[in-house]
Amino acid sequence: MQYHKAAHLGKQRAQKAQMRLFDYTGFAMLTYTIRQSGDSFEPVGEEELAGKLTRGDEAMLFVCDAQGYAKAQSKPMPIKEGEEIFQKMLADGMPEFKGEIKTVS
Repeated sequence: MQYHKAAHLGKQRAQKAQMRLFDYTGFAMLTYTIRQSGDSFEPVGEEELAGKLTRGDEAMLFVCDAQGYAKAQSKPMPIKEGEEIFQKMLADGMPEFKGEIKTVS
């Protein structure tokens, strides 16, 4: 797929994920919109999986595609708050992403 087509479709998918995460956290940043596959580009996947990372005493939440590309991420928050929100996401039917999350550092 051409870069601009992949970027346009990926941006739509990532913005949808961003709004969904925003509903849970009150803030969500757009992250990946495309992924490179060899010499071509693909939009991030349509799937919306809940992911989380902890560092020190903080957690960040993500909405990922099935390959682990984070389409949206939260601000860092206390681990307890992050876990409560994460459990709500799962209770609302979002599948959990259990692999390595590919995110913007």
